[in-house]
Amino acid sequence: MSSVSLLAAESGGSGLVSLFIFMLIPVAMYFLLIRPQRRRQRETAALQQTIEVGDEIMTTSGLYGFVTGFDGDIAWLEIDDNVQIRVARQAIQRKVDTAAGETAVPDDDGTKSKQTKIDDVIVSDATDADD
Repeated sequence: MSSVSLLAAESGGSGLVSLFIFMLIPVAMYFLLIRPQRRRQRETAALQQTIEVGDEIMTTSGLYGFVTGFDGDIAWLEIDDNVQIRVARQAIQRKVDTAAGETAVPDDDGTKSKQTKIDDVIVSDATDADD
């Protein structure tokens, strides 16, 4: 009889440990996954609200441009001289820090290869290859 009660006590103890582990998993997921994601979302929303006209920004798709105006939740970006596009305010990923020397304009140091013009390309016919 004593061996049966000993086995029952051991199985009850392991059940409590298993229950504790199953309760610990959601708590760990909250602190490792959910809480950091919410913090990043709050930081991104705060950044998107602080963007002003004239700021240089980068969108989530990698476009760089200067903010020229807002129309509700739409931001107007000037991506080139006299070229403006509309993007959702939520698509603004970060502000480009021009004071730190970071810029969206690439530096041309003369090492780039010559660009191919349309006149330089020779188009051959598929029938010429058979001859």
